[in-house]
Amino acid sequence: MSTSQTLRKSARLESRCTIQQKDIVLQAAFLSGLSVTDFTVNSVLEKAADVIKQQKILTLSLEDQKTFVNALLNPPEPNKALIQARNRYKKVVTAK
Repeated sequence: MSTSQTLRKSARLESRCTIQQKDIVLQAAFLSGLSVTDFTVNSVLEKAADVIKQQKILTLSLEDQKTFVNALLNPPEPNKALIQARNRYKKVVTAK
């Protein structure tokens, strides 16, 4: 059984656009060597994937949010390296 037989295209997407917009889509589809349907679906899917990816990057999971807030409200004690860096910074700043 081929992929085209197992993944039947039965869902529809419809949209309204201006004649100029349709002409642009027709030209782009032609130049891409795709049908208008394939060009439109590919373009919409690409944009949808970008939007979803961006949203996932910006959205912290609930567990991430809790971890972040906990780190702000209950910061760990500074380690030895951080204390040394602070002391070096103070020397440089007060020496000027």
